[in-house]
Amino acid sequence: MMRGVRVDGVPWRTIWLDGDAVAAIDQRRLPGELAVVRLRTAEEAAAAIRDMAVRGAPLIGVTAAFGLALALAREATPAALDRASALLRATRPTAVNLAWALDEVRDALANVSPSGWADAAMARARALADADVDTCRRIGEHGLDVLLDVVRRAGRGDRVRVLTHCNAGWLAAVDWGTALAPVYLAHERGLAVEVWVSETRPRNQGALTAWELGKAGVPHTVVADNAAGHLVQRGLADIVLVGADRVTATGDVANKIGTYLKALSARAHGVPFYVAAPASTIDFRLRDGAGVPIEERDAREVVELGGVPLFPPGTPVKNWAFDVTPAALVTGLVTERGVCAASAEGIARLFPERG
Repeated sequence: MMRGVRVDGVPWRTIWLDGDAVAAIDQRRLPGELAVVRLRTAEEAAAAIRDMAVRGAPLIGVTAAFGLALALAREATPAALDRASALLRATRPTAVNLAWALDEVRDALANVSPSGWADAAMARARALADADVDTCRRIGEHGLDVLLDVVRRAGRGDRVRVLTHCNAGWLAAVDWGTALAPVYLAHERGLAVEVWVSETRPRNQGALTAWELGKAGVPHTVVADNAAGHLVQRGLADIVLVGADRVTATGDVANKIGTYLKALSARAHGVPFYVAAPASTIDFRLRDGAGVPIEERDAREVVELGGVPLFPPGTPVKNWAFDVTPAALVTGLVTERGVCAASAEGIARLFPERG
């Protein structure tokens, strides 16, 4: 099977089982160095999620699943299960994939005696990782159809210019990614795709996107976050395509801070705004984006750069990590089951079993 990204010709996943440890690419070291962090306890898995060694809603979920399995390998008791679940669940509150993955592992233990919990939990975590690869590949196929439709409507041959935000590529999942999966498929199949990469302050996840695209040979250009409205206004983007950390049952989208502004500029200038996300990112119990818990992160991410102060000491800071784009601004959702309107009706059409 084709892989989303090869690094110097070698196919990688972002996370895998390595003996008695779980290995993951340490995204804190990118783009300067491709390094691996090894996790042996639930506490280490929680720290990797919290400190952003692993990032992206799908990958966070899989990492949490492995973390729960690691905890049960040490102590397979109801108390240990509850402790590890609570620890992991509290690390990143906005991304619903995390809670979903923990529930998936717990459900896998329902009819298993505690003596078999460790094996059952690890088997479920590995199955979730494998399933994520297939899910993201299918998102890529459906997203490619969206890109081809944009090309036809633009009437410019086989060229399409995509504006994205944050990192929703291979590094945000186990392989392929969400919003970048269609881009990788388009590039492999000969479509002239070009990507505008927003820097995504304050964590600069755009650097990860640029690193990925560079390794895949996809033409791309980095722009400052505040330049996005300008390039959309000038007709330099044919589509805005982003990922998500949580989608409500009515189509509101929580994603990295700054996404909402891109949606506003896209609507103002008639540019389609699509969100690529798997079913595990849809919170089928939540109907209003106002109910999404918005993570607030350390002020140092804003006022320092590499430990160097950028603002006067003591400057007050609010560091919201996510914002919510109302469904009315979303042209469509790209999922593993197809493309739908960002609405209760559209989501229910693709996922009728979720009510």
